[in-house]
Amino acid sequence: MSITRFSKKRILVTGGAGFIGSHLCERLLDKGHEVICADNFYTSRKANIAHLIHNPYFELMRHDITFPLYVEVDEIYNLAAPASPIHYQLDPVQTVKTIVHGAINVLGLAKRLKARILQASTSEVYGDPHVHPQTEDYWGNTNPIGPRSCYDEGKRCAETLFFDYFRQHQVDIKVVRIFNTYGPRMHPDDGRVVSNFVLQALFGKDITIYGDGSQTRSFCYVDDMVEGLMAMMDTPAGTTGPVNLGNPQETPILALAEKIVEMTKTKAGIVFAPLPENDPARRRPDTTKARQLLNWQAATDLDTGLSRTIQYFSELAGQE
Repeated sequence: MSITRFSKKRILVTGGAGFIGSHLCERLLDKGHEVICADNFYTSRKANIAHLIHNPYFELMRHDITFPLYVEVDEIYNLAAPASPIHYQLDPVQTVKTIVHGAINVLGLAKRLKARILQASTSEVYGDPHVHPQTEDYWGNTNPIGPRSCYDEGKRCAETLFFDYFRQHQVDIKVVRIFNTYGPRMHPDDGRVVSNFVLQALFGKDITIYGDGSQTRSFCYVDDMVEGLMAMMDTPAGTTGPVNLGNPQETPILALAEKIVEMTKTKAGIVFAPLPENDPARRRPDTTKARQLLNWQAATDLDTGLSRTIQYFSELAGQE
């Protein structure tokens, strides 16, 4: 799609070489914008953005956002953070620094440039929720001192910073809360349920379910998530959010495992292990705001999304 030079934007995506970030960079380039991808490659992969390197409108910066950035841009998507429990619990202090110091740095940049900025927050701000489905006005049920709190509380603090910069400095902010997202370019070792199950099935290993499998998640395909992020960025000034982005279709973990076994035609069995501490029992977004404000809803059904994800991991396994 071609756009005029007057509507072409220069856009910074922090965490742009990550799973969701790389798809976002690709989509923004498709829309005709210039994209600066900033990433320190702590949990991301260069392979995710290798196909973009030779695009003249794509620029890659190896940068850790716990340090200030000095770039000139019109918009900022802040996606930089390790998003899976395995990765964010590996160095919890650095996780908090990345999320909180990173938010301060990108907000300072947005303030200086008078740029619009979007924070990719998370459904983890709701903790193990007592309200179901989760609405944006629910304050959550989180453990501030548990092993997951470096991520959960870090993201809650980042939201606080965004709204304080909005109130105190009139920064043009947008905040979305991302629910479980899956698809091609997920990190194979991130420990998340879809990538775990698919890889175990492809290699003929027993699929490991933590808990009894009755816990639920709502899985949103990555292409839908990217469209939601861009729709939120394009809302009028003053539409700050937070807005839930996710698929309200709730899936029990055991049903997901059985579906992946069937789709991969594997002989893998299913085994059960103890549930990790503070792992939420149910997670499902109320997406009323997203439908009303963004005219957005998840469009990819689980079978289609899983088929594409299985194909990606199958090809990846064949290369290694």
